[in-house]
Amino acid sequence: MIASVRGIVQHVGVQVVVLEVGGIGVRIVVPQAALNPAPVVGQAMFLHTRLVVREESLSLYGFSTQEQREVFDLLLQVNGVGPRLAVTILSHLPPDGLRSAVAADQPVALTKVPGIGRKTAEKIIFHLKDRLTAPEAVASMALEADNDVVSALTALGYSLVEAQSAVQSIPAQAPTDVADRVRLALQYFSRR
Repeated sequence: MIASVRGIVQHVGVQVVVLEVGGIGVRIVVPQAALNPAPVVGQAMFLHTRLVVREESLSLYGFSTQEQREVFDLLLQVNGVGPRLAVTILSHLPPDGLRSAVAADQPVALTKVPGIGRKTAEKIIFHLKDRLTAPEAVASMALEADNDVVSALTALGYSLVEAQSAVQSIPAQAPTDVADRVRLALQYFSRR
């Protein structure tokens, strides 16, 4: 019904932005990725949107890319995943990170998202297995050792998104030893 919104930023909160559109303030729930870089109050902003109609409310969800909106729609098809949880997933995992986790059958990547336990993670992966294609640069994520690398990096205080980005930066010809892969992943942060 409402495919996109362009308006002037009136307020920015945690996973929420209010855009003035034609004199009306529209509250839009967004994943954290849509707020990076942080929008400036008074400037124009464009979002791809999805209107979710529930018995008690109408809620508008916004995304910086069409791909995010498509993944959001797929997540809503999973039993037990509502719009808020889908936005939380997209706040912690970019679409390519989710694609990688699904393609490599790694529910542990999803359990790092607040509100997702092992069973829900497995259910999401099972449901999306045939619906999400693996990203082109997923070769290094397919290694079993990379689960341990991601766990080690998150234990060091890096976010799940940062850890997965670092793992994806590891060269394809890198050794499969976990310690060596952690060292290479840490080099990613020193280059930034």
